[in-house]
Amino acid sequence: MRTVLSLLVFVFALIKPALASAACADLTKLSTPAATMSAEVVAAGAFKAPGGAAATAYAQLPEFCRVAATLRPSADSDIKIEVWLPMSQWNGKLQAVGNGGWAGSIPYTAMAAALAGGYVAAGTDTGHTGGTAAFAIGHPEKVIDLGYRAVHEMTAQAKALINTFYGRAPQFSIWNGCSQGGRQGITAAVRYPADFDAVIAGAPAVNWMHLHAGRMAANRAANRSEAASIPPDKYALVHSAALAACDANDGVKDGVIENPLSCRFDPQVLQCKGTDTNCLTPAQVESVRALYAPVTDSQTGQEVMPGLVPGSELAWAIAASARPVSTALDAFKYIVFEDPNWDPVTFNAATDIERTLRADRNDVLNSASTDLKAFFDRGGKLLMYHGWSDTQVTPLNSINYFQKVVSRFGPATVGASIQLYMVPGMNHCAGGPGTDVFNKVGAMEQWMATGTAPDRVVASHLTNLTIDRTRPLCTFGRVAKWTGSGSSDDAANFVCVASESIPSTR
Repeated sequence: MRTVLSLLVFVFALIKPALASAACADLTKLSTPAATMSAEVVAAGAFKAPGGAAATAYAQLPEFCRVAATLRPSADSDIKIEVWLPMSQWNGKLQAVGNGGWAGSIPYTAMAAALAGGYVAAGTDTGHTGGTAAFAIGHPEKVIDLGYRAVHEMTAQAKALINTFYGRAPQFSIWNGCSQGGRQGITAAVRYPADFDAVIAGAPAVNWMHLHAGRMAANRAANRSEAASIPPDKYALVHSAALAACDANDGVKDGVIENPLSCRFDPQVLQCKGTDTNCLTPAQVESVRALYAPVTDSQTGQEVMPGLVPGSELAWAIAASARPVSTALDAFKYIVFEDPNWDPVTFNAATDIERTLRADRNDVLNSASTDLKAFFDRGGKLLMYHGWSDTQVTPLNSINYFQKVVSRFGPATVGASIQLYMVPGMNHCAGGPGTDVFNKVGAMEQWMATGTAPDRVVASHLTNLTIDRTRPLCTFGRVAKWTGSGSSDDAANFVCVASESIPSTR
C-alpha cells in the first residue's frame, strides 16, 4: 500500500505541472476579435523583459502564467496588456500597476514587484508605443485610451483571466501607481468605482492639463530673460538658505524640511551685495519667487497650479531649466497646439493657459473630478502619498485634491475612505534627501484588514542599499517631531503631532 501511495504521489507530481501548463495555454480561448491573447508558462527566474536581458527585479520571480493581449475597444485602439498569474501560492488578490509620463510601455518592473508579493499582476502600455504624446494628433480614441479606457479594459480582462484560471474571483483588487499612475488610479475610482477595492496613488497628476499649463507658465517666468534664469549651480545655494531658515523646525537638523508649509523663507536674503558673487541677482531672486508662487490665470484670476515649496531646490533642473519639462512640452506640442514644431519661446500666459484648459473639455486627461461617492459607498480606500520635494507634480496639488474630497464628503471619510501621507525630502515618487522607501501595499493591506488607515507608516532612507535612517510618515495634518532622546535617525524616537500650519482633517 505504501508503495502504491508513493507511486501515486510521484505520478501526480508529474501530471500537476502539465495540467497547470495546459490551463495556462487554455486562456487563449478567451480571445475575441476585440481581444487577442497569447499565453505561456514562464519558469521561475526566467523572465526577460522585451528588448533587454534579465534584470535583478526578475531573477527571483516564481513560475507564472504570462498572458499578453491586444485590446481593441475602438476602431483606432491598439492596447497592449499583460497579466501574470502565479502558478502556485497566489495570495488571492489582483494588483494592477500604473505608468509614468505619457506611458507607452508596459511597466514590467512594477509588475514583477506585485508578482513577487503573491499577487496576480496586470499592466498596460495604455494603447501606444513610446513615452511621448506624439501618438495623439489625429487620434482622439487613443487619447481616450490613455485617459481612462485602457486601464478599465485591462482590469476587466485581468479579472476574467483570474476567474478562468483559478476558478474564482480575486478576493480584492488593488491599484498601485505613482505620477501618471496616481492619476490613473484616481480616475479609475471616479469613472469605474467597481474596478478596484483600493487605490494607491502616489504624486497623482490629477488636474493634469492644469499642471501642464502651470509648469509651462512657471518655467517661462523663470526664464523670461537670460539674466533672470537661475544657473543650475545656484540651486544648492537656494536650498542651503531654505534649510538654514527651516530645517530645525522639527527639532532636528538633518537636511530635510519636515513641514514646508511652516517654512518662512525669503530668497531676498540671497540677493547680491557689493562684489559678492555667491548670490542671486535681483532678477534671479524674482525667478525663485516665481517658482514658489502659484500660477494664476490672468483672465479668470483662478489658481491654475500651486507653486513649489522650500526644500525642493536641488531638483529644480526639472522645473527651472531653459527647456521646459518634456511632459508639459509634449502636451503643448501634441494636445494643445497639435504642432510637433511648437516652440516654448512662443508661450503666452495671457492666452495659452486658457487654450490649454480648453483642449481637454471632457476631462479625458485632466482628471479633476472629486466624485468618489460610488467608490467610497462600496467601501473603496484611496491612499495618497506625495514627496514634499517633488518638482514635477507640486505636492500642493495633492493637498488641494485631498482637501476638496474631504470638503465634499466630510471629515468622517478621512482614515475610513481616504488618507494622505506627505513624505518630507522625497522627490517625484522616489529619491531626494528624505526617506523614500516604504511599504505602500502593506499599509493598504493593513487598512483593508482593520478598516482604518495607519496612523503612521515607517519609511527608510538608503545609502548604497543600506538603511541609514527611518522616519514615520504621518497622516495629513500631523508632522513627525523628535522626542529629544535616542537617535534622530530612528523612527521609534519620533511622534506624530498636530501641525498649526496644516489644517487638521482628523
